[in-house]
Amino acid sequence: MGENKEFARQYLGGEIELELTPQGTLAERLRAGGVGIPAFYTASGVGTLVSEGGLPWRYGADGGVLVSSPPKPTASFDVLLGKDTEYVLEQAIRTDFALVRAAKADWHGNLVFEKSARNFNPLVAMAGRVTIAEVDEVVEPGALDPDEVHLPGIYVDRVVGLTPEQANDLPIEKRTVRTRQEG
Repeated sequence: MGENKEFARQYLGGEIELELTPQGTLAERLRAGGVGIPAFYTASGVGTLVSEGGLPWRYGADGGVLVSSPPKPTASFDVLLGKDTEYVLEQAIRTDFALVRAAKADWHGNLVFEKSARNFNPLVAMAGRVTIAEVDEVVEPGALDPDEVHLPGIYVDRVVGLTPEQANDLPIEKRTVRTRQEG
């Protein structure tokens, strides 16, 4: 929950329900949803509360657990090193809406992401039934080199161009600087 104290308050106070998922599994669940794969097996989480159930999804106002994660199906496959390995079945994530932020786009929805925005934004966009991209700079179709496109427009339904002031307003980011010690 990082530095979002309001989110932590809501979760621990029972106002919202939350499913905890390993980061790599989350990425694959989004990707699978975006390409039409309903579920997949992964070794991540086997033998933990992720597969065995019991992770708190929702707390009560008194701090007790109201809703816990159910156990997930597991299966053994002989795919690595000639021995059976256990895997947990994870369901794909398909969302009604996906909201992403891109550095550049054309009006066809071809998106270019900057730096770490390439990690999850393409997968989130793919998983949405309706995907809306908030974009720092919108260019005319044909202006983007196909090699620089990180997500093709087939996954994007709406492009919202930002003004330069809006593009530079990044309230969630913190910049920390200190003076360098002379030495």
